[in-house]
Amino acid sequence: MVLGGSRGRVCYSRLVAIRFELVHVDRETGARAGLLHTPHGTVETPAFMPVGTHGTIRALTPEEVHGAGAQIVLANTFHLMLRPGAGLIARGGGLHRFMHWDGPLLTDSGGYQVFSLAHLRQVSDDGVLFRSPIEGREVHLTPEGVIEIEEQLGADIIMPLDVCLGFPAARDAAEEGLRRTSLWAGRARAAQRREDQTLFGIVQGAFEADLRVRAAEEMAALDFPGYAIGGLSVGEPRTLTYDLAAAVTERLPAIRPRYLMGVGVPPSVVEGVRRGVDMFDCVLPTRVGRTGIALTPSGRLNLRLAAHTEDFTPLEEGCPCPACRGYTRAYLRHLFKAREMLGPRLVSLHNLAFMARLGAAARAAILDDRFGPWSRAMLDRYQSAW
Repeated sequence: MVLGGSRGRVCYSRLVAIRFELVHVDRETGARAGLLHTPHGTVETPAFMPVGTHGTIRALTPEEVHGAGAQIVLANTFHLMLRPGAGLIARGGGLHRFMHWDGPLLTDSGGYQVFSLAHLRQVSDDGVLFRSPIEGREVHLTPEGVIEIEEQLGADIIMPLDVCLGFPAARDAAEEGLRRTSLWAGRARAAQRREDQTLFGIVQGAFEADLRVRAAEEMAALDFPGYAIGGLSVGEPRTLTYDLAAAVTERLPAIRPRYLMGVGVPPSVVEGVRRGVDMFDCVLPTRVGRTGIALTPSGRLNLRLAAHTEDFTPLEEGCPCPACRGYTRAYLRHLFKAREMLGPRLVSLHNLAFMARLGAAARAAILDDRFGPWSRAMLDRYQSAW
């Protein structure tokens, strides 16, 4: 099955459905506080985006996700294309209505699956040929086809097809991935038709600083309304992640939003904000929450440990989430030991609330020009825990 193809050479249209307002830059660090205005509402940045790969934050209702403080969520184009299909979602009124989420929404392109499903795909300049992990049929993704699918889904912010490599990556593979990502970005830009969606450019370049700089300059030259930093947090040392993110943000337009893809460990989010990043996403908060790991200001808390058997305190004092308002660590541990589904739901909600409050606290510190000391104190508490 071929999804999309070349539509010929078309002049780039400036289809911009969002507006980014840079409110304040911290004087010491350069961390940014902004407002991302979208057709479905305004996002205060820095912001963390929960991941709903299949159009749902696993085990949670949209009302619960919103109540936890999430301002914008992410869904995956590749997986929704396979099941239930973009056409069905379009007939159901688009992804917002289909998944019952009325806030801002972003769809990834499937570029990450170029990395995660490497054993099931072949990459060429034309696109990516996948073997579906569901039923084995062939699926051909092209840059134009991905835009067509994302326009059927109808998210506020959409991503072009890109090449993501794992760590380590050979220099020649990194150069080839950068070349294809830039080639596909231009084709995606030309293919876009919907005026109520905004397409971000994605900066690749693997783990080579000079290639990251070149990629950032090439994306900036295409004049995208926003920019994502892809291909990081895929096994490389965290210090390398931070250095490469900084090298990229220094060369992206200051007036455009910056999105560090796949990063959601709390200290990594803080480090990303220090380097001028505005948006983050990751499955980690809900994935570890389903295993009994709670995020707290002091680091990870493992509810499966026997030390919590008679611990009648909340996960985090002062946290307004449902798990902390009404339940103790002892009870939550009991739920996990008994394999009751309420346990994973409550801890997932707590972790989303924690990430939302982390973003809000970072924003408040930026606005008061105290992000430097705030971030150092936060990172000091976490160093031994992550």
